[in-house]
Amino acid sequence: MIYSLKSFIAAMLALYVSSRAGLPNTFWSLITVYVVSQPWAGMVRSKAVYRVIGTFIGSSAALFILPPLVQSPALLSAALALWVGICVFVSQLDRTPRSYVFMLAGYTAAFIAFPGVTKPLTIFNTAVTRVEEIFIGIMSATIVHSVLLPAGLTTPVMGLLDKCLNNSFSWMQEIFNIDAHTAKGQTTRNERISLSADITQLRLLATHIPFDTTNFKWSTMAVQAMQSHLAGLFPLLSATEDRIQALQHTDPGSLDDVAAMTQLLQEWLQGLQQALASAQENTPAALPGSSILQQAMHCLRITAKPAPDQVWQMALRVSLLDYLTLLERQWQRCITLRNDIQQGLHSGKIPRYREAATRSFHLHRDKGVAVLSALTAIVAVSITCAIWILTGWPDGATAAMMSAVFCSFFASMDNPAPHITGFIKFTAWSFPFAALFIVGLLPLVNDFAILVLVCAPFFLITGCYIARPATIAQALPFLFGVAGTLLLHDYGTATLPVVINTFTAQLIGTWIAAAVNQVMRTLSSEWSVNRIRGSVRNELAQLTISSRIHQREFMVRAVDRTGLIAARLAQYDAHHRAETAEQVLRDLRTGGNIITLRQAESRYPIAAVSALLSGLRHHFLRDKSGRATPSVQLRQLIDASLLALFHFSSESGYWHRSISAIVGIRNNLFPDAGPELLINQD
Repeated sequence: MIYSLKSFIAAMLALYVSSRAGLPNTFWSLITVYVVSQPWAGMVRSKAVYRVIGTFIGSSAALFILPPLVQSPALLSAALALWVGICVFVSQLDRTPRSYVFMLAGYTAAFIAFPGVTKPLTIFNTAVTRVEEIFIGIMSATIVHSVLLPAGLTTPVMGLLDKCLNNSFSWMQEIFNIDAHTAKGQTTRNERISLSADITQLRLLATHIPFDTTNFKWSTMAVQAMQSHLAGLFPLLSATEDRIQALQHTDPGSLDDVAAMTQLLQEWLQGLQQALASAQENTPAALPGSSILQQAMHCLRITAKPAPDQVWQMALRVSLLDYLTLLERQWQRCITLRNDIQQGLHSGKIPRYREAATRSFHLHRDKGVAVLSALTAIVAVSITCAIWILTGWPDGATAAMMSAVFCSFFASMDNPAPHITGFIKFTAWSFPFAALFIVGLLPLVNDFAILVLVCAPFFLITGCYIARPATIAQALPFLFGVAGTLLLHDYGTATLPVVINTFTAQLIGTWIAAAVNQVMRTLSSEWSVNRIRGSVRNELAQLTISSRIHQREFMVRAVDRTGLIAARLAQYDAHHRAETAEQVLRDLRTGGNIITLRQAESRYPIAAVSALLSGLRHHFLRDKSGRATPSVQLRQLIDASLLALFHFSSESGYWHRSISAIVGIRNNLFPDAGPELLINQD
């Protein structure tokens, strides 16, 4: 109710300022307020900035495209359709809120240029007033949501951050609780990869933090650094779990050692839990000492020169030791950063983020799907324009605008058609209310105060439903259907026949967008999962020859892809879901292993390691789906590299990490392999 009241006040303020300024389309300002309004002030302000930029770019494009082509309707339609398609393509390559700039630039040009076809001499004034009206709506929404009971981003962002930390810690507790871990088994893998979606969502929310109204705005870099550390923690937990399972399976003699180790680790976990809780409550506590963890590691009883038949078992122990060391460091970074952020919130000082942030690391991009989305928008707008031109339809411009809007707005979805169809349904349901406003209520309005009273019941009630995630998909088209009709009052054409014609054009344009998306842009969940996994395998192949990709960069992107896959696994049956979840986690771990192996290649001049990297590249390029059985030759290369590295036995942490990388690759590609090493005697 508070959100709805603030949005309504902002809408009426925008309507009043537009009217006093003598602008022709005052209800554009009202619609802009509801487009920009968000539950949190920081999101309103960031979206306002992106909308101003996008509107300016789109208006400028309309000014360049329309005048020289106005005498050639076909060329003009093709140019505008191409512009919308280009903007859709670019927006799909940036999955952060910044993509709103490009999406808006596309359909803003359509909003200005298509109606301007019949009156091209006024196109400059139309573009200018459009920018002015939108700017008034943006400023009204920003001022009201920032001043009147502003809702900061602290609660949602810190809540999500702590949720990720707590879920990661619970995962680690389960790993070191052998009985509970064995009981849960594969069912927890589906839940755990869902954690990756939360980690990516944290990164997306962090883009709004610089615009927040509280001290939290100084924490942007620290939150981004925390997100990258959480992304790095995810594969470490998965790999540690994998090593403990492998030890239990292939080395029965290690059961007592693992039991003694986990018993000591419980005490370390208790100290870590206290430090984590203290950081979240702004009462920083000392991190648990590493002495207990060191005692636990000694239980592994590592031998530098194992017997030939004990190499694999010893390699597993070395790998587990390495991951325990990395886990301790990663948790120390996370808790230290959490302390810094909490202290920054209370003191208003910029918290230390200690390491370079990862804002330059881009998330998953699929250029093929982006091209398909762009082509879909071009085809839908072109078909609508063709119908408009061939029939001489007076309201064809409205239909073309709607096609551009809906092909842009829903382009990021696997199957946009059902969502567009839902928009059509609730827009149609708004028709009686729109007709009531135009025919019954607005003719009675003779001053602004009466207009506010007339609009208040509908907009206040509908605004409450817009504020709820469960009903926004129904309430937003319902409100836009009425608000869009109110534009006719600005044009002086607010009669029932005109309302019917305008509504019909809106529905036809939206239906064409839905139909074209149904034919060209319907992607199944399984197809999307395979496509994302193919991107992962391509990057794994690239990692074998490139040293430019930083490990944290890969992990941020890989965790993002894992989250995208997790969102689509709900469509799978239980067995297929568990199997895919396990394959996804193996690919995630393999990427980090390959990066470590690349570094080992430069430090340990071993021919077997170079041959292994070449074999891995061939395997990932050949098997994009991740379902093919790796060759025996590849396993021989892995085992040969492992033996060769044991000849360079060392106490350095880097040697441990190199052994751990080869163990991880072997476990991920050959999960059912036994402890015997396969060596090509030739």
